[in-house]
Amino acid sequence: MLFNSFEFIFGFLPLAVLIFYLFTHYGHTNAAIYFLALASIFFYGWWNWNLIWLLIGSIFINYTWGRILSTNRSKVYLTIGVIFNLTLLGWFKYAGFLTSTVNDLSGTQFNLGNIVLPLGISFFTFQQIAYLVDTQRGIAYENHFGRYCLFVAFFPQLIAGPIVHHGEILPQYAQSEKIRLRLENIVVGISIFTIGLFKKVILADPMGEYADRVFSAAAHGDPVTFVTAWAANFAVALEIYFDFSGYSDMAIGLARIFGIKLPLNFNSPYKAKNIIDFWRRWHMTLSRFLRDYLYVPLGGNRLGRVRRYINLAIVMLLGGLWHGAAWNFVIWGGLHGLYLIINHGWRRLYPLISWPQGNFKGITTFAAQTATLLAVIFAWTFFRSENWLSAQTMMMALTGQTGIFLPSSYEVSFSYVVPFLSYFGVQFGAGPDPAIYPTLSTFIQIIGLFCFVLIVPNTQQWLAQYQPALNTAAENIKHIRESFLWRPNAFTGACFAILFLVCLGYLLKNNHHEFIYFQF
Repeated sequence: MLFNSFEFIFGFLPLAVLIFYLFTHYGHTNAAIYFLALASIFFYGWWNWNLIWLLIGSIFINYTWGRILSTNRSKVYLTIGVIFNLTLLGWFKYAGFLTSTVNDLSGTQFNLGNIVLPLGISFFTFQQIAYLVDTQRGIAYENHFGRYCLFVAFFPQLIAGPIVHHGEILPQYAQSEKIRLRLENIVVGISIFTIGLFKKVILADPMGEYADRVFSAAAHGDPVTFVTAWAANFAVALEIYFDFSGYSDMAIGLARIFGIKLPLNFNSPYKAKNIIDFWRRWHMTLSRFLRDYLYVPLGGNRLGRVRRYINLAIVMLLGGLWHGAAWNFVIWGGLHGLYLIINHGWRRLYPLISWPQGNFKGITTFAAQTATLLAVIFAWTFFRSENWLSAQTMMMALTGQTGIFLPSSYEVSFSYVVPFLSYFGVQFGAGPDPAIYPTLSTFIQIIGLFCFVLIVPNTQQWLAQYQPALNTAAENIKHIRESFLWRPNAFTGACFAILFLVCLGYLLKNNHHEFIYFQF
């Protein structure tokens, strides 16, 4: 069941909210918790009822093992629990990938059959590993099965995150006053959900449709030229941004409707000044997990500079593999690992260089942001490519190896610089990819949406005074004019009603597109 589907918006959600608040209204908090947990499991099973037992079994086993670890904090017991979770994840997500890799390298023909990847397994596995680790450390314990079940299966974050931490979510379930019906939670939650829905269906999906055409052509070996490749990569950057940002908003909004605050998972990453800053803003809960439960245990930055860089490379390679069981994701993670190493190295070098101050500071900041954004967009090639042929074709095009073509009509407009452009290999004509060459409308949309992303405040800033997420900082509103802040009044309500109707109209005319993180 997708958040952007009619059965969810007009069926599951209103019914779940109604029954949940009927229980809390009459003081049956435990019943409300158990009901929401069961409703979340039903939500999960809607996609594939055969895999519902995997989620239930994982919850029950990890809860039981956590109870054991709370009384006997043996590292052996912890190791067994972690191995169980990694084996589960490894079989369903990576067994086919490893088998195909072995077959390619050795010429064998091993076949494990069709292994269906369960929804959200990467997310609920990591959450429960963190819980077991912290239980062994003595800083986590939950003896209420309903609350633990809801911690793992809560439907707003079950499928695609955020990866919630037990310490920030379980205490909320234990406080009955937090999950009482409050009009503020309903209004704020619906508003954030509507913003996320708009980002997904109006902004992300159209960008994805153009990117699909180009990357599909590349996957079939069709020629792609320089301008087309870069336009597709910018479209992919926008698609992924609005898709993941939209899902994160919808998850936070849905949770808030039930009185629960989820952690912030997305904070305008394309405004980052460097790659370190990017990963503090992009998939923030995954970055937190990788830092606390992988990077730090590996030694972090405590064992010297070289070991620090090795740890960064390992973490990002595994982070890439977490995103998908394919070599293109490993390369994507490796690229970001290299970016981070360069960034940390530059930070050591920077104080030794005498940079001009004053007016030049703004120029250097702009250059840093631009370089960071281009590096991120370049790496998205591997994230988005269907296969190695697609990635190879796109990389050749992005680096100008397949030619730089502009429409013949541009030759008149740029007549005064044609000799200069020709010197750098620019040719005027249809080129080999006219069917997928970006139109003027495509260029305008891409430029307009990037201006929107880089200038307009994000959802958390707009509603910061209502603390929409757990780690929403009050200073988020300091650069926003008060007249632009979200207000619960008739005008705002009318605007959001129109926005919601626009989204519904689009959904009526178009197919429901899955979220990019839908099956990770």
